[in-house]
Amino acid sequence: MISRRRHLSILWATTVVILIAIYGYFYSNTSSHTSYLRVVFLDVGQGDSIYIEAPNGRQVLVDGGPDASVVSQLASVMPLFDKTIDLVVATHADADHIGGLSAVLDDYTVSRVLENGAGGKTKTYQKLEQKIIDHHIQKDIARRGMHIIIDEKENIYFDILYPDRDVVNLDSNDGSIVGRLTYGGQSFMLTGDAPNNVENIIIKNEKPEFLKSSVLKLGHHGSHTSSSTEWLRAISPSYAIISAGLNNRYGHPHKETLDKLDSLQILYLATYEKGNIEFDTDGVSLWQK
Repeated sequence: MISRRRHLSILWATTVVILIAIYGYFYSNTSSHTSYLRVVFLDVGQGDSIYIEAPNGRQVLVDGGPDASVVSQLASVMPLFDKTIDLVVATHADADHIGGLSAVLDDYTVSRVLENGAGGKTKTYQKLEQKIIDHHIQKDIARRGMHIIIDEKENIYFDILYPDRDVVNLDSNDGSIVGRLTYGGQSFMLTGDAPNNVENIIIKNEKPEFLKSSVLKLGHHGSHTSSSTEWLRAISPSYAIISAGLNNRYGHPHKETLDKLDSLQILYLATYEKGNIEFDTDGVSLWQK
């Protein structure tokens, strides 16, 4: 009887230690960034995916990369046991931006999806649209002037700068959603695959102070079709992010783009070199982790 009691005591003590360890891990993951806005450019190969987490815990995912690998990347940056995402933004219907979103909608409870309204005929796009219906997710169409509040207390918001028009009959990249995430004096310009002509439209539409950003996600994975000198000067970023796969068949990033960055002395970071690229900000300072 004594032996059995001792065995039960050891088992109970072991269980308590395990539970404390699990709780500690969960607590550290959910509370370590409560005073910061986190923005993580996920390494999803030849594609785009950006994870955003506000101090209040609200989460946004901009694009989902080319395949389901985005799910494992999300698990590596999201709090343990957290299976909800407040907003998913699909910048446009190209597979390297939405290919992984169907898996995200299956694995996470998503409250809202924001699209550009262009639609699409590919199986990848049709699958995503069916998932949105199956999971009863609210879908909205992005248009210039939309002001999406992510954290009301800290005044963190995402402004849609483009599209400013119906993009149904445009080339897919020409319809990319472009938005600016702002927290205090720090901001992130997120561009999808927007090409030079879209950059020019935005420059004409917006006041200069609404364009300058701390971090610029280069359009179209660093392609020469995006990131004009005028655009780079207008944004004047401290960091430029290239989201692309190593040795991809498109040659991204293109030498022309890298030369522009060098000439303007803009530091660039690439997911194919760094893996996930994380920034934290309190609205005053910006840290690249």
